Amino acid sequence: MNQKVVDEIIEIIRREDILRHIQKMDAYYHHGKVTTMWHCIAVTYFSLKVASLLKLKIQKKSMVIGALFHDYYLYDWHVREKYHQFHGFKHAKFALSNSKKIYPINPIEKDIILKHMFPLTFTPPRYKESILVSAVDKGCSISETLFKTTYQELKQAFDTLKLK
Repeated sequence: MNQKVVDEIIEIIRREDILRHIQKMDAYYHHGKVTTMWHCIAVTYFSLKVASLLKLKIQKKSMVIGALFHDYYLYDWHVREKYHQFHGFKHAKFALSNSKKIYPINPIEKDIILKHMFPLTFTPPRYKESILVSAVDKGCSISETLFKTTYQELKQAFDTLKLK
């Protein structure tokens, strides 16, 4: 676990005052036993880690905000409801709409949120931050679904935020 990356995410969460919004996602399971909140935190962490490893020049705050809110749709997609039928195709728009109600989303953040499901979104991501988050999101989703990843080490590293 790279504590420097964890600390950078915690600093942005605190500075932007978004913790209470992120915590709302803990009420919904995403894949397996992972809540949407922990999925989004994992995508954020691994996106920053990959960017660092590849020495990419990124808009760090925008990538963190976009990654944290990329699945901010705030419903249980496992429960059949007409309004979120075809969840894979539609949830990014719900996430963007909800995010805009609580945070001034910039163009990079918007692109991350709207296009993280590419190729289901048809329109490809425009920025390197959104390409990276989209790729990492797929990796995390596969890990959560097939390998039953629960991010225990990541949860311990984020303990200072008191997410529970």
